[in-house]
This record gives sequence, C-alpha cells and structure tokens, in this order.
Amino acid sequence: MKDFLSIRDFTPQQIRQFLHVASQVKAYPGAYHTALQGKTLAMIFEKPSLRTRVTFDVGIEELGGHPLYLSPAEISLGKRESVHDVAKNLERMVQGIMIRTFSHDIVVEMARHAAIPVINGLTDYSHPCQAMADYLTMSEAKGHIVGLKVAYLGDGNNVARSLMFAGAQLGAEVWVATPSGYEPDAAALEWTQQRCRETGAGFSLTSDPELAVLDADVVYTDVWASMGQEAETEARKRIFADYQVNARLFAHAKPDAIFLHCLPAHRGDEVTGEIIDSPRSLVFQQAENRLHAQKAIMVELMKWKRAPEREVVREPVLELVR
Repeated sequence: MKDFLSIRDFTPQQIRQFLHVASQVKAYPGAYHTALQGKTLAMIFEKPSLRTRVTFDVGIEELGGHPLYLSPAEISLGKRESVHDVAKNLERMVQGIMIRTFSHDIVVEMARHAAIPVINGLTDYSHPCQAMADYLTMSEAKGHIVGLKVAYLGDGNNVARSLMFAGAQLGAEVWVATPSGYEPDAAALEWTQQRCRETGAGFSLTSDPELAVLDADVVYTDVWASMGQEAETEARKRIFADYQVNARLFAHAKPDAIFLHCLPAHRGDEVTGEIIDSPRSLVFQQAENRLHAQKAIMVELMKWKRAPEREVVREPVLELVR
C-alpha cells in the first residue's frame, strides 16, 4: 500500500486493517503520539473544507508530525504548475500528500508521479476517508458490519460510491435510492456487484426510498447539490423531495436504526431537524471519527515510507594555489 485514493483499490483484509488501527488510535491515542514524529504532511486544498482541514491538521500533529497547508492560490494545479512538477517537488520535501480537489484524475496523476503516499481527501468521484469514518461509526454503534442494512438516499455522488465500495468490501447490505437519472455510474455499480459476489455482501439500487429504508439498520443521506452544482439547487429540491429523511420515512427503518450524514447538512432539505438532532443521529460521532480514521490511514501509509534514494551530485574540489 502506497496511496489511499479509493476504497476499491484495497482488499477486504486491508480495509479491515485500517478500521482496526483506527479503533486502536481512538482508544489509545497516547500510544501513537510519536508514530509519525518528524514527518510532514502537505495538504493541498482546491475545495473548501471544515472536517477535512481540521482532522488532517490535528491528526498529523497528534501523531507527532507537522501539517503544511497549501491553498489554491499557492498551488493552482495544472495552471501555475503541472501536477507532475508539484508531485516531484513535494516528494523531496515532505513525507505525505493529502489532496482535496475536483477531478479524480488529479489525485491519480499525483500518486503516479509522487514517490511518497498520496491520500484522497475528496474528489468529485470518491470520498474514501469519509467512508472509513462511516463504517467505523457503524461498527461502534452496532458492534458489527457484516449483514447490516445500510440505506443511502439521495444523489449517486462521491459519498454514495464510497459507501457502496466499502460496504461491498466489508459484507454490508447497501441499498442506494436515487431518482431516475441520478444513479451512481455504471462502472461503480459493476465493480460493487462483482465485489459483493466475492465477499458475500449485498447491493441494491432502487428509486423507491421507502423500500430502501425498510428494516434498515443505518439510514444515510447527503446534500442534494454538492459543491459546483449550486446552479441546480432549486431544481434538485423538487426532484429529490421524496427522498428527504423525515419522521415518516425514518419510521420504516428498524426501531434501533441510526442516522448518518457526512455533513454539512441542510436541515429542511435532505433531512429534517427532528431526525438529525435526535438521539438516534450519530452525525457528530461520525464527524469525529474522520480524525481517527485518517490518523490510521496516515500511520499505515507514512510510518515506513521514504523517498527514493537519489544520487548526490558533488561539487568538484578546487585546489587552492598559493
């Protein structure tokens, strides 16, 4: 393992290892306070963030390392400087790169060129760190993941894909309910179904939100219009209205079902206040678990990684003539 770009890049055993380390980091933080001593994580942000910025910044500090925040103005990937050149510079200066950007191709290219670990903090296609925090929260709340029915309602976006990928790896029964035309892409569906056949997990896609939520252990939603889709906000409110997680819909889930949301949330749109602010909502425990999941990812990837050996070019020795 060098990079953390997508949940589907790993074996089920590796995903379980990440979750095991995350639970250990959370339970015994003092045991890891020097795990990445002297190491620096470059954090490239092309999208704004609260949880990603704070949890990576605090996380690397709590592991004994140092964060280095790089704003869009400082990097401007592909404009001021190519992804290749940024990667080749950073691999000689830091020990890891976290990038939160738009196109998934950017993180793939960064990982291809950098000899140090690259962690996907979010792309339009995938949000793997969020999925690790999601399943860590489910494991804490339910005591297991295998066989859990996880119902996701809303847009078939990056969060939905990563939730599907992780559920297929870990043996969950994931149901995704979206309006027609907003389903996850065909390649994501095909990969999920194939991995489910290998692991015994389950996956279902439907346009019926009540069917998805029926007897669910976990009910999950996300904003209807993500960053970059602001112009579609009003249209999406009409299209997704039947997918709002409210008391009527949540009543179809199991009596001990929990509610999850990756945040930020828009109360009154994808979820009502009475659900997200209820005792059955674990959204802030879920947000905290971003910290522990990402600390585990950094420990697993960065602890033993070193930049490749480079030939040292020595200056010629000049003889002094008296």
